[in-house]
Amino acid sequence: MNTMDTPLRDGFPLLAASPDLHYLDSAATSQIHRSALDAVARHETTCRANVSRGTYRLAEAADRAYEQARQTVARFLNAGAAGEVIFTSGATASLNLVAHAFGNTLKAGDRVLISVAEHHSNFVPWQMLRDRTGIELALIPVTDAGQLDLARLPELITGNCRLVAVTQCSNVTGAWTDVATLVEAARKVGAKVLLDGAQAVQHGPQDVRALGIDFYAFSGHKCFGPGGVGVLWGREELLAKLSPFHTGGGMIGEVTPQATTWAPPPQRFEAGTPPIAQAVGLAAALEWMMTLDWQQIHARESRLCELLVDGLLRIPALRLLGPESSAARAPIVSFDIPGLHPHDICQVLDARNLALRGGHHCAQPLMAALGIDVCTRASIALYNDETDILALLDGLSFALRELA
Repeated sequence: MNTMDTPLRDGFPLLAASPDLHYLDSAATSQIHRSALDAVARHETTCRANVSRGTYRLAEAADRAYEQARQTVARFLNAGAAGEVIFTSGATASLNLVAHAFGNTLKAGDRVLISVAEHHSNFVPWQMLRDRTGIELALIPVTDAGQLDLARLPELITGNCRLVAVTQCSNVTGAWTDVATLVEAARKVGAKVLLDGAQAVQHGPQDVRALGIDFYAFSGHKCFGPGGVGVLWGREELLAKLSPFHTGGGMIGEVTPQATTWAPPPQRFEAGTPPIAQAVGLAAALEWMMTLDWQQIHARESRLCELLVDGLLRIPALRLLGPESSAARAPIVSFDIPGLHPHDICQVLDARNLALRGGHHCAQPLMAALGIDVCTRASIALYNDETDILALLDGLSFALRELA
């Protein structure tokens, strides 16, 4: 079992080569772990071939590597079976897959419930479905602290509600969703639950069965793996009832001039050549994550988050977005300083080797609900330490003087 005594930063090649870099943008993209890089390189140089139906040894080795990656993801999620794991190009593709495949089972008047806090990838597809089919699209509002206002659930989860699709953790406020309360309310009317786990997975393995949900989406590049790969997990019995989103090679049963039948899940939803090497790299990253002491990592991330929040609250005029308590939020901390644009702040900080993100963070409905257009965001991961937080607080003091 690895412990925090091991210098985790050394396992990330870019960070190991850049000792002066304070990388605080992991909510956008985490750094890739060496094990994932090595796995991709090893796959591409020893068994690069397309998967499915190849009858030579190289292709069979690629098949084994790809399906072993699926099994690793299933273990990371505590899924019921590896066949419940679908590889996609990222969380956005996974969410769109559900919006189209599950959306095809809905009719005018059925309700989908999302929240004001959603990333655009879990907002826009449902708007398009509403405009295309006439479903009802309802929104869970947020509190002043940026948390989902679940007190409104009784009026929002109505008898015609078929799906609740929400973020597990806000990419802006860091606020955790009370998934248990939401699932309980959804089950009372027979609604299914989709969880966008893009911001949760870098903070440890997930248990989709314990969460009690029906669909789960995440991206590899946010949990120390390669870009270009994501996962959609779905309950086996639900996936079997859905029609495919993309069509083409690899996802068919039989094609005749008259009709086409589909392969069973997960192949039904993996048309064309999948992200083979990326899936292998993602599996290596998840295998590494499953060796870590997450109780210790969570405690460390929480301490760093508290240090940052305490420092930010001492800055006059600064508005902290999201809960002040580190127990109620992931280590994602956004703030607004009236009169100063986040892009200007981030550029000044970049000159001091601080990497943060400024903008609307693909969450414009949440920005509007919070009464702002844009904000600055710092996000903490397991390779950050106190020096990163102190450098940020010192850099902000400098930026305030420079930009005043």
